[in-house]
Amino acid sequence: MTDLINSRLLDEVHTPADLKDKSRDELRQIADEVRAEMIDAVSVTGGHLGAGLGVVELTVAVHSVFDTPDDKLIWDVGHQCYPHKILTGRRDRMKTLRQGGGLSGFTKRAESEYDPFGAAHAATSISAAHGFAKSRELQGRDNHVVSVIGDGSMTAGMAYEAMNNVGYEQLRQVVILNDNDMSIAPPVGAMSHYFSRLVSSRSYRGLRRFAKKVVKPIGLENPARKAEEYLRGFAMGGTMFEELGFYYVGPIDGHDLDVLIPVLENIKQMQRPVLLHVVTQKGKGYAPAESSADKYHGVSKFNVVTGEQVKSKPNAPSYTQVFGETLTKLAASDDKICAITAAMPSGTGVNVFQKAFPERAFDVGIAEQHAVTMAAGMAADGMKPFAAIYSTFLQRGYDQVIHDVAIQRLPVRFAIDRAGLVGADGPTHAGSFDVGFLGALPGMICMAASDEAELARMVVTAAEIDDRPSAFRYPRGEGFGVDIPSDPTALEIGKGRIVREGAAVAILSYGARLQEALTAADMLAAQGLSCTVADARFAKPIDAELTDRLARNHEVLITIEEGARGGFGAFVLHHLADTGVLDGGLKVRTMHFPDIFQDQDKPELMYEQAGLMAHHIAGRAIEALGRGDVAAIARLVRA
Repeated sequence: MTDLINSRLLDEVHTPADLKDKSRDELRQIADEVRAEMIDAVSVTGGHLGAGLGVVELTVAVHSVFDTPDDKLIWDVGHQCYPHKILTGRRDRMKTLRQGGGLSGFTKRAESEYDPFGAAHAATSISAAHGFAKSRELQGRDNHVVSVIGDGSMTAGMAYEAMNNVGYEQLRQVVILNDNDMSIAPPVGAMSHYFSRLVSSRSYRGLRRFAKKVVKPIGLENPARKAEEYLRGFAMGGTMFEELGFYYVGPIDGHDLDVLIPVLENIKQMQRPVLLHVVTQKGKGYAPAESSADKYHGVSKFNVVTGEQVKSKPNAPSYTQVFGETLTKLAASDDKICAITAAMPSGTGVNVFQKAFPERAFDVGIAEQHAVTMAAGMAADGMKPFAAIYSTFLQRGYDQVIHDVAIQRLPVRFAIDRAGLVGADGPTHAGSFDVGFLGALPGMICMAASDEAELARMVVTAAEIDDRPSAFRYPRGEGFGVDIPSDPTALEIGKGRIVREGAAVAILSYGARLQEALTAADMLAAQGLSCTVADARFAKPIDAELTDRLARNHEVLITIEEGARGGFGAFVLHHLADTGVLDGGLKVRTMHFPDIFQDQDKPELMYEQAGLMAHHIAGRAIEALGRGDVAAIARLVRA
């Protein structure tokens, strides 16, 4: 696709400063070349395509008007930052996006001086920008601070907390609201309708003419402007921003450089908070994205000409699918069951439930705090809410989990998707910490599925818990292909299971590392070391009987989990220390994520780096026993 452009003006652009002397026609061509370059790169790497395509002209305009990196440009979430990366010296690395050792899929401070603030969770940009604006004032500088936030992110309460403070402080700061009427899922709620009800200016022009007709006969110039402002605000939401202390401009066409550039130049001169409302089209300029339901928000590798994505045929259903289908089946015979998600219906499997029971499925937008407390309210009134939220996003609602759910012992069921490492999205989306932060809460029941059949049983188990909160975690991607019972039964609370019996070493697995534990047992058996493998199922309450049995009957006990230190392994150590079992000289090794934020890579390589593969487990056992052949284990791995 890039070969279709004859004169490559983009070759002359190494930094945003190279845009300064370009004509409007040249900038339009550069925008076209950026769009082509982006499509070409993402077709190879996969990634977030639609959002970036929608802000190509906006990115060119902002960088041509403002003086980055001295002026600070902060992108919310970061899904739309690929054109920004192309224009800020990273063009030659775009085909390393989301790859090991390559460019991050989001903005990242360590990657470029043009990324003043890292982002991957929504609604942080206005707050961060206000921090930069305050710092500028305190340090006596005169640079500009610009943040770009999408209409989907504007469903998050943090954006309004920030705007309330910005409006009060009245520091010079620009917020660009990118209204594309499409986040990951369609934006929901009253706020999104403010931004997307009118996507052309025809209605606004009609209202303006009407306002002038009303006041012109009596010669009231100022009331005319005020009447126009309120009519504009009624239609577009501008009055709300004005009342928050912002000077509201818009909506304007976010793809028209002849409009964008003069408006941005005018805004640059203003000495107060300004909100510029631009209307864009997600997926703009690439027909397959424009016609797709999700505008190619996130894509795998694809054919540039046809838009057809290259997807491997799954060997087994995904954990997300298993959750959605199991919950839907349960809800058919229990009208108390409902599902809540925060802007991720397809990502969490709630869309499956939603198709069957639309009146009992609730997408609250990017508002995890609200989702958790809403679920608490429903539970307090006798419903059975399942709050389906990614592990990384549940972090945003942790205070509500403690204050509104756990303290009141309300039976909210947390379905925690994306538990563990997630590959290309890197550290911002890894599900690393939920075991520790939920396991610390009194009364919380914590489960982790070792395979898709166990997940189905945990959904059933959670549905039956009616006196306290519960959570079950499961990884991204497909399962192991095990048979799922048509009528799965509930688990006994706090009880694990022995999967394989042995003598020398015990491996106690919590979650989806169970298959690696079994492979490690095979490796140890080849060294003449028999191994017991157990599936803990529960981190809280811990299976004390099973844990004590493993500890007393083996020389070495190894725990393994897909989470950060301070999780399941720590809970086991607490138990063994409290009961005095450790006094007998038992050798315990805990295996968990390393104490770092791991950068993106293929999941299998990330788990290799984390030291959580079968040969690592076997090696830890041999090291603890002080016998066996570690080199032989390495040879088994290579074979």
